[in-house]
Amino acid sequence: MPQPPHSSLQVAAVPAQRVPTRDRDQDTPWHTEAVCRRDEAGLFFAPSKEPTAARLSREEAAKRVCGRCPVMVECREHALLQPEPYGVWGGLTAAERRVVLARRRRRDLELQKTAHAGGPIAAAG
Repeated sequence: MPQPPHSSLQVAAVPAQRVPTRDRDQDTPWHTEAVCRRDEAGLFFAPSKEPTAARLSREEAAKRVCGRCPVMVECREHALLQPEPYGVWGGLTAAERRVVLARRRRRDLELQKTAHAGGPIAAAG
């Protein structure tokens, strides 16, 4: 049963945690271990004019695949750094990734403000 759209944004609110991955050769790309390589690509990318209920159901199914993937964190970071504009990557939809990126930008701005505000005081002290 698909969850309401707002609940998927709660997933995006959780900061990505670094999860130890299995040792792999440095020359082997992370995506070779991705669980989704064995699944149908259509599960992760929307067909044109997909009805909302079908999209939500498909995205939840894709997220379940991501949830059991050993390289989910690497996949998510790839999608956030590129940034990938479509599909489910690392357990997040494109909309959820936009929320994460906006939160990261706000956090970075706050950290910069804090560093600039504290800089002269620390130098004077």
